Amino acid sequence: MDHQPYIDAAAATLGLQITPQQRPGVTLFFNMAANMAGLLEGLPLTPADESGAIFVPVGPDRAGGGA
Repeated sequence: MDHQPYIDAAAATLGLQITPQQRPGVTLFFNMAANMAGLLEGLPLTPADESGAIFVPVGPDRAGGGA
């Protein structure tokens, strides 16, 4: 699939300039993200897979799991 029109539209919407030198890298990573999204879209989900209703961030002092 050619993602160039979407990349161009998204860049314009965000006010980003993609140079000719940057375009191959942007395209590579966009295609990689699209492939990962395709894998996720193929997973069967049930209501039990719904994320929690409340997000509680963990501070950096607890991120390592140590006490």
